[in-house]
Amino acid sequence: MKLITAIIRPDRLGMVKEALFRVGVTGISLSKVSGHGGEKEIIEHYRGTQVRMEFHEKVHLQIAVSEPFVDVTVNAILQSARTGEVGDGKIFVQPLERVIRIRTGEQDSDALTPVNQPETTAQALKKRS
Repeated sequence: MKLITAIIRPDRLGMVKEALFRVGVTGISLSKVSGHGGEKEIIEHYRGTQVRMEFHEKVHLQIAVSEPFVDVTVNAILQSARTGEVGDGKIFVQPLERVIRIRTGEQDSDALTPVNQPETTAQALKKRS
């Protein structure tokens, strides 16, 4: 089990979501964040005052997946979030020690798999090969 964290451009969120849904990944948490990476700061004028925009708006995604979904999830994000310009974002993959679905008490991979698990897992394994 892995926790995949992605920081992406806000304008790419729709494409990333569609790409994830196509590969069977539907459990996504997101937050709007601001950050500073390799982008240059922008100077704007607001009410006659010069304002330095050092931090840029981003979307922070967190996706917990079982092992068969790791590569397909990362590839879906890479292909849909990439513009080729500075500021496209980052993807972090970390191990998950334990997962519990609150509603049913299911644990670990059972708590991560979607309702249509057999067909979705088969699809993920097929894309990985």
